[in-house]
Amino acid sequence: MKLEDPVTSSSAEACPPRHVLSQRRDTTFKSNNMAKSLLVQIKKFPFIGAALVKIKCLIMGCPATPVFKNSEQYWEARYRMGGDSGAGSYGRLARFKAAILNEFVKVHGIINIVEYGCGDGAQLALAEYPQYSGFDVSPFAVKMCRTRFANNDNYEFFEMIDRSDREGFFDLAISLDVIYHLIEDEVFNTYMKRLFTASRRYVIIYSYNFERQYESPHERGREFLTWCNENAKDWALINVVNNLYPYNIEDPSNTSQSDFFIFRKII
Repeated sequence: MKLEDPVTSSSAEACPPRHVLSQRRDTTFKSNNMAKSLLVQIKKFPFIGAALVKIKCLIMGCPATPVFKNSEQYWEARYRMGGDSGAGSYGRLARFKAAILNEFVKVHGIINIVEYGCGDGAQLALAEYPQYSGFDVSPFAVKMCRTRFANNDNYEFFEMIDRSDREGFFDLAISLDVIYHLIEDEVFNTYMKRLFTASRRYVIIYSYNFERQYESPHERGREFLTWCNENAKDWALINVVNNLYPYNIEDPSNTSQSDFFIFRKII
């Protein structure tokens, strides 16, 4: 009877030496601890999870965009999947918007600002606001903003279902790249009413003012000035600031159809 070489036998492969088993247990233990630690950090800082999703997209390719069921569901799913607030909140478009808003706040002595649709906070990072309250329809986006601006005691964030005691007493209410994402008529009407009742002095809208249907289910052009003329009679449109980078179909990420529409309360 031929004896198998103990080094190459199948039984030796099935039962590795003790030191090998010990090394494997140590590696598994360390991996589990690292995973647990990472989960703790993601819960504590939601933007880490979003960043990891983006990195995965770069390496393995991005998943399909969120299935659109309604405006609220779409944006919550988009942020959870690692998406952001869109090209308008980054680069030169974001800098252009920040320059207009920061100058307006300074010149007009604005103290407290409310924004409906604060998104992931990328645009806000360029702001110079004395006091700020941001609302968003996405709970995940609100968590990201609370974490991102945790060291700023003058900034606070809420979900759209929440209310602030200061609504109706803000110096300025702003809406940036939001109106054309309000697909449902009821959502649009509710949003516009809240925007114009939140401030006692000024409202600034950054959007485009024409009706249009798009292939993308989360965008719908709105001729919102018609709504303003019919429902915000105690407000006057005092200025329109044209976009420094008007839309160019060959460069959609660095250009925009939106302009600034500035309203002042007259009663």
